[in-house]
Amino acid sequence: MAKITRIKASDDSSKKEEPSEPTITRKKVVVKDKKLEKINRKDAKKAEKLAKKQSSSKERKPFILIRPFVYLGRYLRDSWRELRQVRWPNRKATWKMVLAVIIYTALFMIIITLLDMFFSWIFSLLLSK
Repeated sequence: MAKITRIKASDDSSKKEEPSEPTITRKKVVVKDKKLEKINRKDAKKAEKLAKKQSSSKERKPFILIRPFVYLGRYLRDSWRELRQVRWPNRKATWKMVLAVIIYTALFMIIITLLDMFFSWIFSLLLSK
C-alpha cells in the first residue's frame, strides 16, 4: 500500500518530514463498502424470494384486460430500479458537460454556416454565367 502523507498549508516546502504512519484512514471507504454489501445482500434476498415464488407457484397469466397495466407496472418498477443504480454527476460535472455540448454545437454551427456560404457562392458563380 502506498504511503500517504498529509501536507498542511503552514508546512514549509524545505521541511519534509515523513510521518511514521499514514494519517488518512480508510473508514469512509469501508463504510461505503459495507453499504454496498448491504444493498447487494438485499438484492440477493429479493432475487431468491422471487425465484422461490416463481418456481413454487404456477405462472399465472393475468386477465387479458389488465395485462397492459401489469406490463406497465413491471416496466415502471424495473425502470425505477435501474434509475436507483445510476451514479448521477454532481453540479460541477454537469455544468462542465453542458459547457462542452454548447461549445461543440457552436463549432459545428460555424462550420455548417461557412460551408453553406461557400456553396452558395459557388452556385451563384455557376448559375450567373
